[in-house]
Amino acid sequence: MEQDYKPHEIEKKWQKKWNESHIFQAEPDKREKFFITIPYPYLNGNLHAGHTRTFTIGDVVARHKRMLGYNVLYPMGFHVTGTPIVGLAELIANRDPQTMDVYERLHGIPGDILPTLNTPEKIVDYFKRESEKAMRNIGYSIDWRRKFTTTDPTYKKFIEWQYIRLEEKGLIVKGSHPVKWCPNDNNPVEDHDILHGEEATIVEYTLIKFRYKDLVLPCATLRPETTYGVTNLWVNPDVTYVKAKVTQGENEEFWVVSKEAFRKLTFTDRTVEYVEDVPAKSIIGIKLTNPVTGDKIISLPASFVRPENGSGIVMSVPAHAPFDYLALRDLYDADLSEYGITEDLRNIKLISLIKVHEFGEFPAKEIVESMGITSQKDPKAEEATKIVYRREFHGGVLKELTGKYEGQAVSKIKDILTRDFVSSNAGETFYEFSEPVVCRCGTPCVVNMVKGQWFLNYSNPEWKAKVYKCLDQMRVIPEEYRVEFENKVDWLKDKACARRKGLGTRLPFDKEWLIESLGDSTIYMSYYVIARFIENGELKIENLTLSFFDYILLGKSDLAAASADTGLSPELLEEIRRHFNYWYPVDLRSSGKDLVPNHLLFFLFHHVALFEEEKWPKALAVNGFVSLEGQKMSKSKGPILTMESAVSKYGADITRMYILSTAEQTQDADWQRTGIESARRQVDRFYSFANSVIESGKRADLSTELKQIDRWILSRMQNYIRDTNAALYSIQTREAIQNSFFLLQNDVKWYQRRGGKTLLYYVLDNWVRLMSPFTPHLCEEIWEAMGHKDPISLAQYPLYNEDLIDDGAELAEEMIKGTLEDVEEIIRVTKMTPQKVHLYTAPAWKAEAIRCACEMQLECSLEVGTLIKKLMANPDLKRFGKEIPKFVQKIVQEFKSGSADRYEILTGPNIDEQTLLKESISFLEKEIVCLVEVHSADSPAFDPGKKSRFAEPLRPAIYIEEKKED
Repeated sequence: MEQDYKPHEIEKKWQKKWNESHIFQAEPDKREKFFITIPYPYLNGNLHAGHTRTFTIGDVVARHKRMLGYNVLYPMGFHVTGTPIVGLAELIANRDPQTMDVYERLHGIPGDILPTLNTPEKIVDYFKRESEKAMRNIGYSIDWRRKFTTTDPTYKKFIEWQYIRLEEKGLIVKGSHPVKWCPNDNNPVEDHDILHGEEATIVEYTLIKFRYKDLVLPCATLRPETTYGVTNLWVNPDVTYVKAKVTQGENEEFWVVSKEAFRKLTFTDRTVEYVEDVPAKSIIGIKLTNPVTGDKIISLPASFVRPENGSGIVMSVPAHAPFDYLALRDLYDADLSEYGITEDLRNIKLISLIKVHEFGEFPAKEIVESMGITSQKDPKAEEATKIVYRREFHGGVLKELTGKYEGQAVSKIKDILTRDFVSSNAGETFYEFSEPVVCRCGTPCVVNMVKGQWFLNYSNPEWKAKVYKCLDQMRVIPEEYRVEFENKVDWLKDKACARRKGLGTRLPFDKEWLIESLGDSTIYMSYYVIARFIENGELKIENLTLSFFDYILLGKSDLAAASADTGLSPELLEEIRRHFNYWYPVDLRSSGKDLVPNHLLFFLFHHVALFEEEKWPKALAVNGFVSLEGQKMSKSKGPILTMESAVSKYGADITRMYILSTAEQTQDADWQRTGIESARRQVDRFYSFANSVIESGKRADLSTELKQIDRWILSRMQNYIRDTNAALYSIQTREAIQNSFFLLQNDVKWYQRRGGKTLLYYVLDNWVRLMSPFTPHLCEEIWEAMGHKDPISLAQYPLYNEDLIDDGAELAEEMIKGTLEDVEEIIRVTKMTPQKVHLYTAPAWKAEAIRCACEMQLECSLEVGTLIKKLMANPDLKRFGKEIPKFVQKIVQEFKSGSADRYEILTGPNIDEQTLLKESISFLEKEIVCLVEVHSADSPAFDPGKKSRFAEPLRPAIYIEEKKED
């Protein structure tokens, strides 16, 4: 090994060796298989730190399983369908300044190349090369023979087969449904197409149709039950409204809404015609009819009404909505004569419609007064609203006022009321985004009721039931995300699966449509098996018929018939089917948490729809995002840290280790320069340690007589082996690195500090294998230097050996370390220069108290009173009667808080505190740089400070003689 750690030289060397030896090219054999996949990257930019985290987690799991003896398949493809790449090509072709700046400066595309990427095909080719290069440079153990892009003609055949079979099962339907829509592209948009509002969902509102003469003033609400408590409407006097003729079926009405709402209505399944502008003042102060109760209510001015929300007109329920109560109260003394309103608004009676045990008759009024909220602008008003709504939703029931709905739970009533209101023409459904959505082209998106659109029928209850069954049988990592998945399945509605524009596969039964980008990325894991035969030339596009996929993926169709239809030999078909049966199902799908509500859900839905139960996925793992120095990263706007730039600057292994050690599972990681610099120094120390051990030429022999410190490091190593394996099984990479690197590194320092030498080679042998999944290049280099011929990537991962656990040695070292730390702390605090340190081991009566406590703990009878009674019954201990109660209270509390095991070890035959300390005198004297003397607290030869009375088991008392000045 070189004297200094040179990451880039080492990494290039081992990447070349891996590539030449094909050690990550997986083929079926007799071993147990492990098939892991991660979402293939979308190629509208270079891979960034978010990809680095998700992909490296996948690689660490793959490497760990491979070293545990599994036959591991870890493949990769590239996702390019949809509109983002088309949009990017247009921006580059038009030399959009922001796009050119971000892609040259942050994505690192050379200035002479970027302008040439002006077609989708050129972008795909460029980023496909760059992405594979980046993944190779960071050392992923991928079987690259299986790569593909989602626009490959052979892949399109696979997608066509999938959609034909889904349509045959009645799981693809045609109709009108709400979709996220870009008016500029005239296309539905998915998460990959969105510039802002990626987290937005489509929310179903109920439009309540309040009437004034021949006009309808609709109000959008998420709580249709509150219509029974409406006292007034809110209209913004500064907004211009419009009158529109709204036709749906045979029903024709004239609505008054904001201009923004009028635009949204044009994208619904209603026919909407503009009639005229309506001044706000003309609809303030009017008396309208509540279509549900028949009550007359008044419209009042409110500047807080936003024209872009709902219809631009808001219904007011002051008994149950704190903001409505505050707004109405603010108008009590206002002069509203300009609106023709002269009546005393105090006469408007609050209407209570929900019974909830935490509140009285008028929850909004009650909470406003109890929290001392003075106005609508008080920040506490938002908090009050959330409290009231939450308590009413979870514990409220409807009152007698609501008629036939009396006694119904608020949490169960929305769908029932919406259905009833729609059937009586008191209301309609209306869809809004949960937050604003902007397409990558820069156009604000709308909710569009697309007619004649193709939809995946995800709302199908039988389909959902199979997904729930699949989830019940799966591991979900972390387990608390299981509820998140179940909730998302419950929430999922029918989803548009086709679009008019972009890259992708034509819908086989309606060629005018392209299958959208998430719809073609659901079961592609099965295509990895087939791709290996396409890559080696055994499969051509003309062979990929429907019967080919039916036979290979589903085991359907007669072999002879499939051979005749595909033109493939029966032997080849059987071989491909054997490969599929070997690798499937997917053992682990690991992904970022942003894909939980979409891709990961669709992954489950499509697998249970098409495959038999035995081929359903086995496990899902979810991880968090990555920010850059506290800032959220963005491909299109920046900031961004590309995988290539991180590896180029710091090396692959340092990048890998750092990004996995900063956060756990679904926690978000933050890439910080100071953090990665620290990681670099730590890896340097590891390399130096390995170099020194190898150069020493010493080898470990566990058969020789071992000292206590040797038994200690052996035992500690087993703990780290056990905990690292457990953490990797749960995909807790931070915990795994803590155990396999940082904590172990500290113990190695202590081992060497205590003079340990015998087992350094044994420690390195295990340590380098423990670290191999995280820092594979460095570990290969060390492994080779240790004399091994086969790569560490295929070596046996360390396994826990209980026989090497030595609790006594661990407890002994804990006491010695603790004693040293206590002495050093006293010296630091007193600032004295010690001449001699006196240590006092615990008196025999305290040791007896511990022994008795251990016996009673085993008998489950350990209590303060009973232990004191037992000790006081011993004639030899009676003279310590004043001290026993206080000591017993302390140790019983320690036992109950988890220290029982330590004390049980202490009472064993191999622990003698005085002997241990005396054997450690030379070490302590070297560390403290003064003489050390050990005494028993029962008969100390020297105790001027009466310190011996403070001695306790595992915690010697300390007296320090100060060095006298000459």
